[in-house]
Amino acid sequence: MRLLLTSAGVKNPSIRDALVGLLGKPIADSNALCIPTAQYGHPMCGPASAWRFITGQMPLPMCDLGWKSLGVLELTALPSIGEERWVPWVREADVLLAAGGDATYLCHWMRQSGLADLLPSLQDTVWVGLSAGSMVMTPRIGDDFVEWTPPNGSDSTLGVVDFSIFPHLGLEPENTMAAAEKWAAEIAGPAYAIDDETAIRVTDGTVDVVSEGQWRLFSS
Repeated sequence: MRLLLTSAGVKNPSIRDALVGLLGKPIADSNALCIPTAQYGHPMCGPASAWRFITGQMPLPMCDLGWKSLGVLELTALPSIGEERWVPWVREADVLLAAGGDATYLCHWMRQSGLADLLPSLQDTVWVGLSAGSMVMTPRIGDDFVEWTPPNGSDSTLGVVDFSIFPHLGLEPENTMAAAEKWAAEIAGPAYAIDDETAIRVTDGTVDVVSEGQWRLFSS
């Protein structure tokens, strides 16, 4: 897949231009599915915040960008309806929009639903992550970001990319650069700290940062 891993959505023109470039066509000509699942795993989120994400009633631009069509893909429902129904929905979408929340919960349901197994075949699909929706693509997120404990008790996630992400850099009081440095030392692998004006673009194995704000790469 082509990935646009953001901290807080498509917050500025640079990130929006990167999204259009990944899509290869205007947003208005693109069909999107949004994935609110991560919301239900985080204690600060719930039905109301999931609704705000889906309807674009939040200051984190994702679902309100002017898509040709927008549908909801709730991963917890997929095992009960069968792949013959939901896989065509995913394959027909140009972009998947993954909400923030808890990355380990999202990872669990991506695996349980079968979406994680489908990802390698979605070569023409763009994944746009928001916070946890971005972190789920990394090898691990660090214990500080685990709010829902998975069955294996681990902070590991999908490992689609080989780096970790510390989102919302600069958001006081917890997401300071000092906190990011401590987190990166515990991750012990390549990692980016990114603020809400920054995204990481991954295309054909090439990684670059799109930013109108602040970010830092921690080497392993």
